[in-house]
Amino acid sequence: MSDDDPKQRLKELEARIAAAKGAKEDKPHQEEHYSQAQQAWRMVIEMVSGLGIGFGIGYGLDAVFKTDPWLMVLFTLLGFAAGVNVMIRTAKELQVKQLAELAGENERDRHGDGS
Repeated sequence: MSDDDPKQRLKELEARIAAAKGAKEDKPHQEEHYSQAQQAWRMVIEMVSGLGIGFGIGYGLDAVFKTDPWLMVLFTLLGFAAGVNVMIRTAKELQVKQLAELAGENERDRHGDGS
């Protein structure tokens, strides 16, 4: 064995370690997953908030006016409708954002290939 052989093996080992570290660091899918989970929770919270607020208003008005279940049912349904409306608006907002990011990536790819 010569002195060059251990040096060469060490360089190869360092290259393999660097490649392994690079593979671990490239994880944009996980960041995207967390972002999507956060958006999903946001939409669930918006829906539950609408239901809760509608129920609370209806229950309070029923207690004041002594119209036991009617206003509670009515405002719970209105809260549900408001929650769905906010969820749809959030979904459209996310779609516009995602399409803008996709268009930006396509634009960068097009300019990157021409250079």
